[in-house]
Amino acid sequence: MTGGRTAPRVKLAMEALVSSATAEHREFSHITPEYQAISQLCRQVRSVAEVSALLRIPLGVVRVLIADMAAEGLVRVHQPALEAGRPDVSLLERVLSGLRRL
Repeated sequence: MTGGRTAPRVKLAMEALVSSATAEHREFSHITPEYQAISQLCRQVRSVAEVSALLRIPLGVVRVLIADMAAEGLVRVHQPALEAGRPDVSLLERVLSGLRRL
């Protein structure tokens, strides 16, 4: 899936949000099944960790795939902003809310 790579081209936080950048009716015959699954799943904004869990693919592999997809323009990645090394309180609230929904 990753061509032997174990690290993404860009650093992706597991709480980074991912959204599909492709149209629903786009032809997917030329991309891998993993890319197709991630693109379909991210029609609704998901965190990198959620994508990993929902697709049952290891987090490290998902990070590599999402970074590659972002470079190809297939997904958009929204990295969390950190102030002095600390996550934003609203981010923590969203994570907690998501955990409660599980």
